[in-house]
Amino acid sequence: MIHFDPVPEPHDFDKKAKQPGLRWIEKHPDAKRPKDFWTPFKPCLTEGFAHLCAYSALFEPVGTVDHYISVRTDMRLAYEWNNYRFASAWMNSSKQTADDRILDPFEVEDGWFEIILPSLQLVMTDSVPEEYMEKARFTLKRLHLQDDERIIRIRQEWYRMYLEHEITLEGLKRKAPLIARAIEKQQKETIP
Repeated sequence: MIHFDPVPEPHDFDKKAKQPGLRWIEKHPDAKRPKDFWTPFKPCLTEGFAHLCAYSALFEPVGTVDHYISVRTDMRLAYEWNNYRFASAWMNSSKQTADDRILDPFEVEDGWFEIILPSLQLVMTDSVPEEYMEKARFTLKRLHLQDDERIIRIRQEWYRMYLEHEITLEGLKRKAPLIARAIEKQQKETIP
């Protein structure tokens, strides 16, 4: 995970999503899932996260609007812009209703996690404050971020592309920033 800044709310979000959504909830108090008024704003959220999944910090070409606090937990937050994170469908599904037991990408600081080369495992660093340690461990496990075969395969592909000169380090910083940082760290350690 890396730090992301909150994405400014689009000027027409309140008019086109929040207010219609709140009215819909009033009319459907027993609904299990709110009507989707947020998807038209996904491109803005995607841009705000630089096309990176908020949790894996890897380029995500499709992605979903993740409700950080699940709509099953609090339906009223379904139409709150500041409750949205851009996430891969897999991460969003893995998170389910774990809500704020998962680290919020807005509260994570850069340097709390790093990729280890060449295994490409994601680990916590000593920079994680004590009060966030348990949440960080839970996040790694719940979202399969540390060493799940599926995410390792994705990291391997980005790393391979770099090693075979299909992407530059600058390009990798935009698509897989934690891998780029690991490469830079390794380069610094090998320079005499």
